[in-house]
Amino acid sequence: ATPDMPITTAHQVMKKNNIRRLVVTDEAKKPVGIVTIGDVREASPSDATSLSIWELNYLWVQIHVDEVMTKSLLTVKPDEPVIAAARIMLENKVGGVPVVNAAGEVAGIITESDVFRMLVKSAEEPTP
Repeated sequence: ATPDMPITTAHQVMKKNNIRRLVVTDEAKKPVGIVTIGDVREASPSDATSLSIWELNYLWVQIHVDEVMTKSLLTVKPDEPVIAAARIMLENKVGGVPVVNAAGEVAGIITESDVFRMLVKSAEEPTP
């Protein structure tokens, strides 16, 4: 995602790809924040409003990712052990952290699901 992306677009990307977070990058592909499905939901209009659906949609489109994203970004390096990423997520109560290469560019993201998947896979592998 980019900071100027409407949150409606970010929401569509998350729904289409069945993901819960997007790393927000600047023009140089350097991470500047992270936006989650929870951030998008919190920014969406309340059902308890007297505005029409047209007014609500107009207002929602005006909100951009940089207005709702988390800017204090925690990251890991590609060569760090998975347990280091898991520890960062656990200690900071976050569900995922971007993986940033030596050039400072986003190389990926590691999430709770990735850690659980690895744990289950290693438990299912037969021991020699």
